[in-house]
Amino acid sequence: MKKRGTAGGVGRFLRRCTAGVLALLGLWMAAGTAGLSPPGLFRPAAAVQIEEGDEPVPVLQRLLLGESALLAQWAADAGREAKPEETSPEEADEEQNLEAVTPDKVEERTISGSGSGYVNGGGISLFNRTEKTVDLAAVAAAGTSLSFRPADQGPQVLIIHTHGTESFARDGTEPYTETGTAHTTDSSYNIIRVGDEIARIFEEQGISVLHDTEFYDYPSYNGAYDRSRAAIEAYLAQYPTIQMVLDVHRDALVGSDGTIYKPVLQVDGVKTAQVMLLVGTDDAGASFPDWTEHLALAMEIQEQMNALWPGLARPITLRTARFNQQLTKGSLLVEIGSHGNTLEEVLAGARLFARAAGQVIRSHQAAS
Repeated sequence: MKKRGTAGGVGRFLRRCTAGVLALLGLWMAAGTAGLSPPGLFRPAAAVQIEEGDEPVPVLQRLLLGESALLAQWAADAGREAKPEETSPEEADEEQNLEAVTPDKVEERTISGSGSGYVNGGGISLFNRTEKTVDLAAVAAAGTSLSFRPADQGPQVLIIHTHGTESFARDGTEPYTETGTAHTTDSSYNIIRVGDEIARIFEEQGISVLHDTEFYDYPSYNGAYDRSRAAIEAYLAQYPTIQMVLDVHRDALVGSDGTIYKPVLQVDGVKTAQVMLLVGTDDAGASFPDWTEHLALAMEIQEQMNALWPGLARPITLRTARFNQQLTKGSLLVEIGSHGNTLEEVLAGARLFARAAGQVIRSHQAAS
């Protein structure tokens, strides 16, 4: 729930409610003196939904909303009147409540686009988690207007990690200390190490890259997308040549029975983590008029990955929020492996992803 202003009719309403509020507090104090706990006043913190990036709800407001259905409805109405452009993408609850990864819980699986919710066509596979109807052929035909300046004119790609502490299953050889299950601030073993590998392969292909190695999910996990967005905006202001922002993550795949799935395949005898591209939309209500261009770009990269290494790319996932992708034409969220994969498997997937994506980037590079 967003903390909102109280101007106009809302302020007048609150003034009219003052007497009622004082009366409620008086009853609460009297009940406390009597050793009682009035129903509805003391509720667990989880009873108040606070979305990522929101400020804490003031104590008095929590008490009122917990006690009065009328005031709860007023707050909902006020919220609709002052609806922000968009709340930040939700943080996965399961990510903050992961259980320790042990070999007996892990199941290997090569994920393909079969089953309900998938759209397939022309070698492209999409898992659509929005209300939109997607015509893959039409999106591919429209394409993207993305165009990179030559590398010698400035950075072309920014790699960033909204959840930089994300780490992987340990196979007994990694000496790092976890700061949470499948999370560590040791950047030799978390997703930032994977970003280093992508940057290295891009640079080998002549692509100019900036790699942001800051943590936006530590020490506080919630609010990470707000903080990474501010960083991206600062980079874009300083380096207007950046046309692509890759927010690199690893997934977390847990079945209802606690099974931890790791998306993997064999490439030339090497166990390699699969790669998933995530594309945001305007389904959450925020302005994102060119999201289909981002989808077209993701489709190009997926097609290139699977042409070179069939099965490397998981189906693209289409989501309702923007995930900061509205900031540049070439922004994508990249999920390499999951918390069930080892670092070595994820690095193998990252190298192949970077080679395929690099070819697509160079195909969109403007002439000098």
